[in-house]
Amino acid sequence: MRTRGTILLLALMLTVPMVAGDRDEGSMFATRSVVHARNGMVAASHPLAVQIGLDVLKDGGTAVDAAIAVNAALGFLEPVACGIGGDLFALVWDAESEKLYGLNGSGRSPLALTADMVPPEPDGTIPVYSPYAWSVPGTVDGWFELHGRFGKLPMARILAPAIQAAEEGEPVPQVIAAAWGRSARVFGDKPGFASTFLPGGKAPKAGEIFRNPGLARSYRLLAEKGRDAFYKGEIGRAVVAFSEKHGGFFSMKDFTSHRSEWVEPVSAGYRGATLWELPPNGQGIAALEMVNILKHFDLAAMGRGSAEFWHTLIEAKKLAYEDRARYYADPDFADVPVEGLVSESYGRTQAKRLGDRAARTLAAGEPGLSRGDTTYFAVADRFGNMVSLIQSNYTGFGSGYVVEGYGFGLQDRGALFNLKPGTANFLEPGKRPFHTIIPAFITREGKPWIAFGVMGGDMQPQGHVQVLVNLVDFGMNLQEAGDAPRFYHTGSSEPTGTTMTTGGMLSLESGISDLVRRDLVKKGHRLVHTLGRYGGYQAVALDPVTGVLSGASESRKDGHAAGY
Repeated sequence: MRTRGTILLLALMLTVPMVAGDRDEGSMFATRSVVHARNGMVAASHPLAVQIGLDVLKDGGTAVDAAIAVNAALGFLEPVACGIGGDLFALVWDAESEKLYGLNGSGRSPLALTADMVPPEPDGTIPVYSPYAWSVPGTVDGWFELHGRFGKLPMARILAPAIQAAEEGEPVPQVIAAAWGRSARVFGDKPGFASTFLPGGKAPKAGEIFRNPGLARSYRLLAEKGRDAFYKGEIGRAVVAFSEKHGGFFSMKDFTSHRSEWVEPVSAGYRGATLWELPPNGQGIAALEMVNILKHFDLAAMGRGSAEFWHTLIEAKKLAYEDRARYYADPDFADVPVEGLVSESYGRTQAKRLGDRAARTLAAGEPGLSRGDTTYFAVADRFGNMVSLIQSNYTGFGSGYVVEGYGFGLQDRGALFNLKPGTANFLEPGKRPFHTIIPAFITREGKPWIAFGVMGGDMQPQGHVQVLVNLVDFGMNLQEAGDAPRFYHTGSSEPTGTTMTTGGMLSLESGISDLVRRDLVKKGHRLVHTLGRYGGYQAVALDPVTGVLSGASESRKDGHAAGY
C-alpha cells in the first residue's frame, strides 16, 4: 500500500522535467517548460510588463519599441530594481543590417563634485545612500536613442500602458513585495521616499495595489515633449532643485550635456558559440575573460557533480575580477586595454595561473595595451530583431532620495567610483562610474541565437558564464540553463579600491551536493550561505532555420516568458 508521501513523490517525478544535459545531479530540474512562438517573444520579471511588451509587438512595434514599453512598465511595477532615475545598457540585433549594436546609456558624475569633497566610509569608499553617490540618470536618453534608431511606433503609444498602470495601480507580486519590505527599512527616512513608495506609511505587501501618479506625470511629459523634458525641461529642473535642497551637486549643465554612446560590442568565442558583451565602463568583458580561460579546460568531462568543475569556474572568476578591479573604468578618462584583456593569448596565459587550491590573494594580469538590484529583459519581434536590455538604480531603490511629485528616485552609481588618485576608476567631474549592469548576447556562425542576462551586481559576469557553460558544455535548453544551481563568489578586489586578501567567500545554491561542498572546502574555499544573491535570468532565443522564437524566465523572479 502506498503512503501519502510516496504518492506525492511519484506525482513530483511525473510532473517535474529533469534537466536534460546534467544527469550527474539528479536533484536538478527545470521549473517550467521553454515557451515557443512565431511572431514575438518577451521575457521579463513582471507578468504585466511582459503583456505590455507583447501588445506593442502585436500593434506592429519593433523589438525596441516593446523593450522601451517593458522598461517603462517595470519602472512602475518593479521600482525596487529600476526606474528613470537610473541607467541602462542594451545590445540590439538588427535584422536588416544583420549586425549587433551596443548602447551605453550610463550617466556621468556631477561637474561640481571632486574626490576631495567626499567624506569616505571607513573602508575608503563613497557613502552609498548619499548625494555623493548620485550620477546623471541615463535611462530616458537611452530610450530615445534606441527609439530614434530602431523604433517605429510613437513614444506616446509606447508609454501609454505604463502611464495607465501607474495612475490606476496594480497589485504587487511576491518577490518584488519582499524586496520592497526590506528596502523600507533602509530608505524609509530618505527625502521623498515614504510619500512615494510607502503608501499608508508601509511597503505594499504581495497582492496589495500600488499607485504612482507622480511617475505617470513624468511619463506623460516624456510622451508629449520627448527626452528634452528630462534633460532640458521640467523634470531636469525639478531634479536640480531637489539636489540643491538636499546637499547634492547637480546643475542643469550636467543634464543638458548628457548623452548616451553607441559602442562596438566585444566578443569571445566558446566551443562554436560567440558571447557578446559591451566594453567598459561596464563589467561585461569579465565574462569574456572567464570564457577565454575556461575554453582551455574540459568542463563537460569534469561534470557539474565534481568539485573540480566548480573550482575551475570560481578560480577563473577570481582572475578576471582582479583585472576588473585594476583596469575597468570610463574609457574617456582611462586607457582600458580591452583588446588585450579579451584576447585568446591572454586567456591562455591566465589559464596557466589557475591552481588546484583556492587563491587567497591575486595580482591583476598584464594584458598589454592594443551590490545591487537590477531588472533585465529580452525581446524579439517577427522581423528578426532582438533586444537584450538591462536597467537599474543600483542598490534597489538607488540612493533612496525620491524627487517628489515625479515618482522616481535617484540612482547611486557614483558609489562605485574609486577615491584613490591614480586609479583608473578615480572619481572625476563628468566621468562615468564603473558599472555592474551588463546585457549579453550569443551568436552562432554569425547568426543571432540568444539574448539573455543575469541580474545582480557582481553576480552578473559569473552568471553569464554559468549560463553559457550550461548551454554549450552540457546541452541544456534555454529554461534549464537558467534554472540550474549556480555559485556566487564575492570578496574579490573591487574597482572601488578594496582588495581581496582571504580568497573571498563562496556561496553555492541548493542542488549542489554536500560532497562537492566538502571537497571545495578541502581546496581552501570559504563557504557561506547567501540567500537571494544568485541573480535572476531571462532569455529569448531565435532558431535560425525555422525562425521559431523561444523564451525562458527563471523562478528566482516574479515574471515569465510569453509569445504570440
